[in-house]
Amino acid sequence: MDAKIIEILDKNNKYCSHGDTVNYADPPKVFEDCQGSFLFDENKTPYLDWQMWYSAVNFGYKNKRLSDALHKQVDTLPQLASQYLHKEKVELAEIICKYMEDKYGEKGRVHFNVGGAQAVEDSLKLVRNHTGKTHQFAFMGGYHGRTLGASAITSSFRYRRRFGNFADRAHFVPYPYCFRCPYDMKVETCNTYCHTQFEKLFETEYQSVLDVKTNESEFGAFYIEPMQGTGGYIIPPEGYMAKLQESLRKRNILLVADEIQMGVYRTGKLWSWENFGIVPDVFVFGKAITNGLNPLSGIWAKEEYINPEKFPPGTTHSTFASNPLGTAVALEVLKMTAEGDFEAQVNERGAYFLKAIEGLKSRWKCVGDVSGLGLALRIELCTDDGFTASRQLADQMFNEGLKGDIDIGGKMYGLVLDIGGYQKNVITLAPSLLITNEEIDLGIQLFESLLKRCGAK
Repeated sequence: MDAKIIEILDKNNKYCSHGDTVNYADPPKVFEDCQGSFLFDENKTPYLDWQMWYSAVNFGYKNKRLSDALHKQVDTLPQLASQYLHKEKVELAEIICKYMEDKYGEKGRVHFNVGGAQAVEDSLKLVRNHTGKTHQFAFMGGYHGRTLGASAITSSFRYRRRFGNFADRAHFVPYPYCFRCPYDMKVETCNTYCHTQFEKLFETEYQSVLDVKTNESEFGAFYIEPMQGTGGYIIPPEGYMAKLQESLRKRNILLVADEIQMGVYRTGKLWSWENFGIVPDVFVFGKAITNGLNPLSGIWAKEEYINPEKFPPGTTHSTFASNPLGTAVALEVLKMTAEGDFEAQVNERGAYFLKAIEGLKSRWKCVGDVSGLGLALRIELCTDDGFTASRQLADQMFNEGLKGDIDIGGKMYGLVLDIGGYQKNVITLAPSLLITNEEIDLGIQLFESLLKRCGAK
């Protein structure tokens, strides 16, 4: 190992908190450069990135157009307290709101923040403010962040375990994960059995969620990732989300869609919920809205929930909310994706990639399930029976991919993978939305080389 890398790792061990996710890897991986779909280590070895900063860098590393927009803003108005206005904030909000009004007939407003979890916190405030309810529904397998409020609606107990009692913890409902159905049903014949089970919660007051005499629920909102992210890039069956929204409307429960990972064309549409026949009351966005440059997040909510009388000045605030660098880049992202038929381009690349991983499934017994929507794709790694989850294989491939020693045509490469899923056996694919077919083909070669190296069948 290079001496300068040893020095960096030594200083990390001495001075950096290990409370973040860097030290999941042992030792942590150090990168020095990036470009397009690739990261580069100290030896200039290219690592094809199949996860792009958890879907934050949708438009490729060092995207020139977006970098130029950032540099331009640095040279004009790089800093401004969030208590003042600048035109980029207003124009960005206008684009998002007009999109909702023109396409779905819904008037609303945007409130900005910095990180995804902070925007989730803002949405929780909005829901509580409107409904007066402190309890929410959320999905098993859902991930909404690691602040205290976001942890309360994130199903993994390990994110809450160290921090005492969560009196406002969500009521978690099984997500329609058809490959591993929590009810052991078959999607072809179940008639969305999971939704039927959710409806049963409202049959009598003794199910603890509804006063049937007044039709008032104890729950203010249902927080969803329309397509689950950390849970394993799971796509719900056709019709499920529309049925869920109808159930909520009957009980005056808001639907809040978390678009932080799947938004900004990851699933082939601007917002992932657009694939499923629903229009949420509130949605939360972040990550790719700035391509990972100068973080920005926010919420869009219907006018009745966020108008100035309902949500007056000072209701929520962050020092760096609507910062001019973030809003300038986000504005350029939305302008860029509005040129040409960007949606069709993403779906075309996604179809090519999906066909390639379906080929993997036909050749490898360990590939139990593959699916995708746009360029959000998944590969379930299993034992030889094609179903039993193999976390061991997923972990091994993750670590081997970071060694940067995969020989393809006499040149060394690495492959950056991300692992998700309820049993941590799913390779979740979030490549650059500008990835080329040649890079997709290279990725398949790299992935199969790792399968062989790890002794998969």
